[in-house]
Amino acid sequence: MTAIFAEQVLLPDGWHSNTRIVVSDGHIATVEPNTASQPGDERHAILLAGMPNLHSHAFQRGMAGLAELRGPSADSFWSWREVMYRFALSMTPDQVEAVAAQLYVEMLEAGFSRVGEFHYLHHDRDGQPYANIAEMAERITAAAADTGIGLTLLPVFYAHSSFGGAAPNEGQRRFINDVNRFSRLVETCRESVRTLNQGVVGVAPHSLRAVTPAELENIAAMVPGGPVHIHIAEQVKEVEDCLAWSGARPVEWLLANAKVDRRWCLIHATHM
Repeated sequence: MTAIFAEQVLLPDGWHSNTRIVVSDGHIATVEPNTASQPGDERHAILLAGMPNLHSHAFQRGMAGLAELRGPSADSFWSWREVMYRFALSMTPDQVEAVAAQLYVEMLEAGFSRVGEFHYLHHDRDGQPYANIAEMAERITAAAADTGIGLTLLPVFYAHSSFGGAAPNEGQRRFINDVNRFSRLVETCRESVRTLNQGVVGVAPHSLRAVTPAELENIAAMVPGGPVHIHIAEQVKEVEDCLAWSGARPVEWLLANAKVDRRWCLIHATHM
């Protein structure tokens, strides 16, 4: 049992003074505002609930330093993406787990207590599925278990390189699934998080350029009532390509053609 005493605490109904919180077996047992501290209490001036990090690609923590500086030629998101693809193609499951654990420790140290892991590095380096289809996802779950961070695991459905169902490119080979194989992946992810404290599984259709309308509908239906995250309107070129394909901007198309509600999270909605 641990007791924490803080001079100011933000609770669901607002700020409270001189609050004592008792934690037992990893759960908050009691919260008592307007009280006195007791010997042995851990003391703080201000206490806030941990923040959720809604969007993480854990493996990318390992490429820190590879793409922060402008190169000798024109750089953009798309040139950064090529660096990321090359890095992603090199990683082993052990490396993914180690990098994710390092990242999650850093998140905890910064005040994040839960992470939404937008996880799309699924297959072996040749693009073939591992014998365990959720090998990489289970490494993310293991990193969360080892570090103690709360996990919302968001396996990513990625099938195409651009709008209209264009074939994926070679650099995307570790990401690619069809709907049936992805459904098996989601089910295995559900089993994986059962050992976690309040583990959650959602789905993440990568972006409108990576899924067809029919696939988007099927993927969102795999988690009734669960979270659905999607990259949307991240880049000007993405908006231009979406206009050429559909006559609408990405967010406009999504709101008109999908049942977007409170369980959806639109990531990088930059160029609305």
